[in-house]
Amino acid sequence: MNIISILLGILFVLNLVFATVVIFLERKDAGATWAWLMVLFFIPFLGFIMYLIFGQNLSRRRLFDWENIKKVGIEDLIDEQVSEIKEGIYPFRHEEIAKHKDVIYMHLVNDDAVLTQDNSIELFTDGKEKFDTLIEDIGRAKDHIHFQYYIFQKDSLGKRIVDKLIEKAQEGVKVRVLYDEMGSRKTRKRFFRELMKAGGEVEVFFPSRIPYVNTRLNYRNHRKLVIIDGNLGYVGGFNVGNEYLGLNPKFGYWRDTHLRIEGSAALAMQTRFLLDWNHASHFKVDYEENYFPVISSTGKAGIQIVSSGPDSEWEQIKNGYIKLITSAKRTVFIQTPYFIPDASLLDALRIAALSGVDVRLMIPNKPDHPFVYWATYSYVGELLKAGARIYIYQNGFIHAKTITVDGEISSVGTANIDVRSFRLNFEVNAFIYDEEMTRQLEAIFIKDMEKSDELTDSGYHERSIWIRFKESISRLLSPIL
Repeated sequence: MNIISILLGILFVLNLVFATVVIFLERKDAGATWAWLMVLFFIPFLGFIMYLIFGQNLSRRRLFDWENIKKVGIEDLIDEQVSEIKEGIYPFRHEEIAKHKDVIYMHLVNDDAVLTQDNSIELFTDGKEKFDTLIEDIGRAKDHIHFQYYIFQKDSLGKRIVDKLIEKAQEGVKVRVLYDEMGSRKTRKRFFRELMKAGGEVEVFFPSRIPYVNTRLNYRNHRKLVIIDGNLGYVGGFNVGNEYLGLNPKFGYWRDTHLRIEGSAALAMQTRFLLDWNHASHFKVDYEENYFPVISSTGKAGIQIVSSGPDSEWEQIKNGYIKLITSAKRTVFIQTPYFIPDASLLDALRIAALSGVDVRLMIPNKPDHPFVYWATYSYVGELLKAGARIYIYQNGFIHAKTITVDGEISSVGTANIDVRSFRLNFEVNAFIYDEEMTRQLEAIFIKDMEKSDELTDSGYHERSIWIRFKESISRLLSPIL
């Protein structure tokens, strides 16, 4: 009995030490801190092992560095754009870009996100169309293909893409593939063996240092980027896998949003890829002019490529969302598979709705992560009270990550409206200053409403006690989901 008492006492002291680490050393968000404290005290010792795997803080670590960044000229360009916008002399090409100079300025100083004004954008909402076009573009590559996805499945779509990359590598095109270990956990490097034999290079982001044990499991590279020949880029929500073609019966039709961009924004995407690549690879990429060609584009869309991650001091993409929402005068349309906002974003949406702005949110009708799904339902109930309109997409699974404001400005990318995307994942979004593209995204939202059921305040309050219980538990854990 005494031995048991001693062991329990030691366990209690250890838990106090672990709790102190969480509170005083990591200095997490208060909600996340309390959630981890619950885990530590209700699951002694094992809770700390979970914390080491899922909860470590990367915010003070400089993960991405590229010694050749000055050769690209980005630092000088950022300083020039910041100075000229501040002085009111920046040469905006169109008024529809200039009217959002406050947003542009914020992304410049907050994320070093260079403004480009010469982009042409093609929008995809269907996986088959997106990947057919991507494979055609890969076939036209002359110099290099840089390919980064969170999920790269070893299924028929993955094999089709790898076969095309092998073909281009054999032609002498430089091919680099970067994928996330956790997102692509069913895929091993041997899947790319023939590509590597052909001269392609393949790397894994945050790989396990010990087999089956990854202490950085909670921090994943959720970015999806393709850059071809330095002047063409892809960014958005689709990953590589048959489910993104609507071939998984569990989800049915997969509704997502992805951009194909021709113009100088591809150079910003290139920089982001090379930073990620050089972190993951022992074979560093040095500056080469062919990676940053002179762009001659006739497009007119203004774009900033904004990235964020757990290594950042600021939550750049979340701050961008809040800035758009608080500037809204007429409409805010959001599509997201998960909705777990922190207090600042939830307040911004609630205030917008209470101010008479037409706030509409569209979420899926089925979960791919049950706890996240029920936490989402808990938060949408608060928006309903403020007068927002909530739509439950019924035609399969909606995975789009889009926001449009007033038919003027929009964002499309990889970041969901949740704490994980804002604080824990490495994400990238295109912020678009183009009314034509924004109106197109709004039209797609309205068309998707025809395939959705509107969740009413009365309908929400009629949910069962069991659903309310699941919502409460999920919301309690939402800061660490």
